[in-house]
Amino acid sequence: MSDTDQLMIDDRRRKARGAQSNQTGRFDVARVDISDGWDIPEERTPFETVLHLQDARGMIVRNTSPDIPFDRSINPYRGCEHGCIYCFARPTHAYLGLSPGLDFETQLIARPNAAQVLESELRRPSYRVAPLAIGTNTDPYQPVEGAQTIMRQCLEVLNAFHHPVTIVTKGTLIERDADILGDMAQKGLVEVGVSITTLDHKLARAMEPRVPSPARRLKVIKTLASQGIPTRVMVSPVVPGLTDHEAERILELGAEAGATSASWIMLRLPREVSDLFQEWLVAHVPDRATRVMGHVRDMHGGKPYDADWGRRMHGTGPYAKIISARMALAMKRNGLNWAQKALRSDLFALPPKAGDQLSLF
Repeated sequence: MSDTDQLMIDDRRRKARGAQSNQTGRFDVARVDISDGWDIPEERTPFETVLHLQDARGMIVRNTSPDIPFDRSINPYRGCEHGCIYCFARPTHAYLGLSPGLDFETQLIARPNAAQVLESELRRPSYRVAPLAIGTNTDPYQPVEGAQTIMRQCLEVLNAFHHPVTIVTKGTLIERDADILGDMAQKGLVEVGVSITTLDHKLARAMEPRVPSPARRLKVIKTLASQGIPTRVMVSPVVPGLTDHEAERILELGAEAGATSASWIMLRLPREVSDLFQEWLVAHVPDRATRVMGHVRDMHGGKPYDADWGRRMHGTGPYAKIISARMALAMKRNGLNWAQKALRSDLFALPPKAGDQLSLF
């Protein structure tokens, strides 16, 4: 039996989870074998979601990647209960000494002081405003947000400062915050992207086990758009040989729901995500596993992933060009090929805080 086989988790223990295994991260030298060698039947409990509270020392994270349209972001949570098997944020859990596998979707970290820290950073004299991205790593509207309300608190701060923000989510909890988002939209301060990978309910449940159904996410687009909140439909990720045939229909339905722009990203398999995704393919769609990975390697120079800027988002080669052409045509046909209006940064202002001296003028 291989090391990978020994680390696979019984289906009964990983019900409604994405990863098949819980291998240690790349920084851990020791590999833990879950078998004690006794071959005695043992009842093992399912993996439950555990939320750890951790005060943040800083919230705004900077990046200089030339193929990313923002230079700063925040993450109210680390790890994501949605459990999307393809999530390119999974490798970040290795920095915590946790597995990018099941730990990523069961061992979550929330930052209860996120809004307070964010406010202090925005008040720094050296701060210069530009759109802030949320949801580019882990989803701010994953299920634990319902009780924690950390994302809502952050939005309240951003609204008070008239600070522009972009949000990416698969979660329906964003509808709860439509009051704040609607207010920000009137001032040209917000844009939301709703991600849809497949319209196949059964496939979505296997690939994104705790994400609201595709139909429900289309309803989110309709709800936000009806309240004047600029909303983008995101075909993300496009899984070659598995979901790519649905791309045009997703864009069509997104436009019908009220989306005014669109974007797409090809499947990305950095670091541990590659093995995790391939395990998932074998377990759920074994008849298509070879074809999917064949396309992936064709688009990344024979490797599961090419992290080079300019190529990692859409891939290269004939297959990638075909997908790109199809997306461009479908976006144009559905009126989604327009860039959203640039968010305003000129309204940014520090709101008064307790103890401030009132102006005499």
